[in-house]
Amino acid sequence: MSVHINWVGFLPAVILVSLIPGANQLLGFSNAVRYGTVHAVAGLAGRLAAFVVLIALVVGGLGAVLATSATALEVIKWVGVVYLAWLGVSTLRGARSATAPVTPSGLRTSGLWAVSGREFLVALSNPKALLLFAALLPQFTGGSPGHAAAQLALLGLVYLGIEAIVGLGYIGAGRRIGGTGLTARTQRRVDVGTGVTFLGLSGLLAAEDLA
Repeated sequence: MSVHINWVGFLPAVILVSLIPGANQLLGFSNAVRYGTVHAVAGLAGRLAAFVVLIALVVGGLGAVLATSATALEVIKWVGVVYLAWLGVSTLRGARSATAPVTPSGLRTSGLWAVSGREFLVALSNPKALLLFAALLPQFTGGSPGHAAAQLALLGLVYLGIEAIVGLGYIGAGRRIGGTGLTARTQRRVDVGTGVTFLGLSGLLAAEDLA
């Protein structure tokens, strides 16, 4: 079965897609800076859980249906727009409260489930992720149509592994910054930059035509 998968084309494409900084990678980096490695990894787990749901939809044949439904994509799009905007505003508001130096032992805390849930919702409410899986994975399958579902599942599993590795790289970079001990001024700059980027991503998503 796997001999019919175009691994030569798939692996470079997936690595490139995973490396491109997006809302989830930014959130993972920010979580590592603000909360530390454990919370950031919990967030990454939430992201991967959302991707499992999207890949399962593609394997089950529902991904293509949703990807071709203008109404479904529009609903998912605006949920994503609103949620990214909310994250941006919340982060900017948090920047105003960064009035004391932030040390490795005094990082602002947030529940593991809350951090994981945020990344889960960001990933699940991003219509580009659904379109990516629905359009990208089938391009690299081959052979008997009866093996398509199994091949899609295998490709999805490999994608999750690459996403996890790249995500840990972003987390490592963020942790190195947060682990040095941040002044309140630096923390505010990180939060402002993150908040503005989330608002920018929300605006870009709102302006994008997914049809």
